Amino acid sequence: MTSAADVTIETILFEFSDWVPNNPDLPVLIYRNAIPAEGEMAPKFEDRFQSNGWQGIWRNGVFDYQHYHTGAHEVLGIAGGRARLLIGGPAGAELSVHAGDCLILPAGTGHRRIDASRDFLVVGAYPPGQDADIQTGPADQVQLDTIARLPLPKTDPVEGADGALLRAWSRR
Repeated sequence: MTSAADVTIETILFEFSDWVPNNPDLPVLIYRNAIPAEGEMAPKFEDRFQSNGWQGIWRNGVFDYQHYHTGAHEVLGIAGGRARLLIGGPAGAELSVHAGDCLILPAGTGHRRIDASRDFLVVGAYPPGQDADIQTGPADQVQLDTIARLPLPKTDPVEGADGALLRAWSRR
């Protein structure tokens, strides 16, 4: 079983990248070994996200084209396999993720799959009241304002009310 000591959390703040706005105020959080990589993991991620108040839970992968959301922050729990993802737009960072890892993307953050194993599976979710639109072009001023004003989650989807997300994300 993964203990809290086995979980590591990385943060990356992305600036504007080509046509992808990213989020200049809120970093991406990467939880390594968020959930033990054993057995069927999708239900574990679903239960964890739901118990921490995140909604709109889905299972799938990550699109192979660069996109971002203006209407929702998003959590991606890696429930199976491995992948290389490009996070932060065309000039972003290439991240290798494996079963058990989890990413929290603030609204505006570009993301796409570079490649993945056949068993790659993601469980995603959003804070209550937020809906993920799929944007594949430059953001206009209304969309940038939406990203900037989108409410912060009240809980961390992985760690709950006292999670790292609540320490890492704040409005100045």
